[in-house]
Amino acid sequence: MKKVLAIIGARPQFIKHFAFESEVKDTFQLITVHTGQHYDENMSKVFFDELGMKKPDYLLQSGGGHHGEQTGKMMIEIEKIVLDEKPDAVLVYGDTNSTLAGALVASKLHIPVIHIEAGLRSFNKEMPEEINRVLTDHVSDMLFVPSEVAVHNLYKEGVRENVRIVGDIMKDLVIKSVKSGWLKPMDDVSEPYYYATLHRPYNTDDKDRLVYVLNTLSDLDKKVVFAIHPRTRNFMKAYRLNEDSYPNIRFIDPQGYFNNLSYLFYADGLITDSGGMQKEAYWLGKKCITIRKETEWTETLEDGDNVLMFYDLSALKDKMSAKAKCSNKNLYGDGTTGTKIVSQIKDYFLTKSK
Repeated sequence: MKKVLAIIGARPQFIKHFAFESEVKDTFQLITVHTGQHYDENMSKVFFDELGMKKPDYLLQSGGGHHGEQTGKMMIEIEKIVLDEKPDAVLVYGDTNSTLAGALVASKLHIPVIHIEAGLRSFNKEMPEEINRVLTDHVSDMLFVPSEVAVHNLYKEGVRENVRIVGDIMKDLVIKSVKSGWLKPMDDVSEPYYYATLHRPYNTDDKDRLVYVLNTLSDLDKKVVFAIHPRTRNFMKAYRLNEDSYPNIRFIDPQGYFNNLSYLFYADGLITDSGGMQKEAYWLGKKCITIRKETEWTETLEDGDNVLMFYDLSALKDKMSAKAKCSNKNLYGDGTTGTKIVSQIKDYFLTKSK
C-alpha cells in the first residue's frame, strides 16, 4: 500500500484534512504530521476532539517565532520524519508556513509533492501566504485547484502539468454540516447580529488601525459577535484596549468548527479578513465584507456578495445591509472534492508504477 505523509498545522488545514482523511479509508496509508503552528487549544486541539479526527502520528512544537525561524524549525523536524517514514508522496494544504516547510523538504528529497488548494493568488507579495502559495506550487507534482481561475494563474507562471480542477475540499464539510442539521442557533445570542473574525497583522498590529476597526464594528446597526483570535486579543491587551469600550461588540473565544459555522449560518452577515470564511459565507448565502485590499477567492466578489474594504470603512454599515445573492451554487465544486482527490492520487500512483 502506498504511503502518503500529510502536513497540517493551522486551523483551516484541520478542516481540509478531516474531509480528505474521511475519504482515504484503505486506499493508501496516511501518516499525519501536525507542526504545531497553531498551538492554542481553541485553534487546534478542539478541532481534533470535535471532528473526531485521527490523532496526528507526529506532533511537533514548531509554533511561534518569526516566519523564517518557524519555517526552518518545521523543516528540520519534518525532514527527520520523512527520512524515517520514506513516504511515496508528501501532501500539503493551502498556504501556511507548514505548507511551505513540507513542500520544500519533500522536493529536496525528490519525493512527489501533492498540493491541495493550489493556484490561488492575491497578487500581494507582502502577505507571507502569497509567497508560500507561489513557492509550493512551483515544486509540486500534483496540483489540485478549486477553479478555472486557479488554472489560469498557474498557466501564466508556466505551471501546466498535472493541474486538476476538483473544487474546494472545505465545501465538502460545509454541505454535509447543513444537510445533516449539525448547525444550531447559539444560546448566547437572542438578537440579530453580524459575525466577525479578524486576525491579519495589517488589521491588528498597529494600535490606531485596530482602534479604527473596533470603533467601526461597534458603530454598526446590529450587535457584532466577534470570535477573537489570540493574536488580536494579545494586541488589545498590549494596547490597553478594554472590551467594555466597545459596547456593541460581544467578544467570544475562538470557536470550534461547528460552533463557528453555526454562528455564521445564523448571522445577518460576516466581517472578516480570513480566506476560508469568505468561501463559507458564500456557500451559506451570507453577505461578506472582507477587511482586506485583495482576495485570493476572486469569484466570491461577483454580484457584490463579497466586498473588499480596507482604508476607508465608512461605508461598512451600508454595505452590510445589502442582501447577498450567492447564485453560483457550484462555486468551488459540488461537495465531493475529497472523493475526487483520493481517486486521482490513486491513479497517479498507478501511472507512476507502470
